[in-house]
Amino acid sequence: MEEIKLDVQIRKEHGTRKITRIRREDLIPGVIYGGKQKTSTLVQVDRRTYEKIMRQHQGQSVLFHLNVLEGDKKLRDYSAIVKEEQHHPVSYNLLHLDFNRISLTEEIEVKIPIVVKGDAVGVKRDGGSLEQSLWELEVRCLPTKIPQKVEVDVSALTIGDSIHVKDIVLPEGVQTKHDGEGMVASVVPPMKEEVAAPAATEEAMTEPEVIKKKKADKEGEAVEGADAKAPEKAKAAPEKPKSPEKK
Repeated sequence: MEEIKLDVQIRKEHGTRKITRIRREDLIPGVIYGGKQKTSTLVQVDRRTYEKIMRQHQGQSVLFHLNVLEGDKKLRDYSAIVKEEQHHPVSYNLLHLDFNRISLTEEIEVKIPIVVKGDAVGVKRDGGSLEQSLWELEVRCLPTKIPQKVEVDVSALTIGDSIHVKDIVLPEGVQTKHDGEGMVASVVPPMKEEVAAPAATEEAMTEPEVIKKKKADKEGEAVEGADAKAPEKAKAAPEKPKSPEKK
């Protein structure tokens, strides 16, 4: 990977109000740290220059050669990578940059994008769906060996097939500690449409009424039977003797 030159100016001002003023001047406040130097360096970067570089290398790790300036005077230079970008939570405007000083002769760990290429047979022929599970791969290598991306060919995948991390062929000098069984991409069967349950038939709909009617008829017969036996019981009951009249 080639180093990209970027001029950064020493930043002597800090604090919320002064940082806000720096951003209004279309500059990005930042800090350089790490490496053999224990102290960090406060800097500010031209927003348009930095964002143009990152657009050209979208999604890729960028190796910078930072020229640290104070006005027109060059103080020092560093090889560095961007460790973190801080963005506004709503507007997503870039608010701050963290640069990490590195040595070109020492291996570092970085994340590189995984790019899927090709039309899977299981999708094109059989109507399946391609699912990508892993979008970045953390690798370890020399800064000058950092790949811009890792391409994964899915053309031969049929339904049920998958590609794992162990199937990826990395460039010479590039290694990963990621679990080899980690899923990268797979082709899954097409989703089946759910068949709606058949509507209830007229017979099934009227059946409860028939049962209800039969139940009512039985209850009616029971009531009528009870009423018919009532007079017989009344006749069968002996008359109570009349008390003798008093003279």
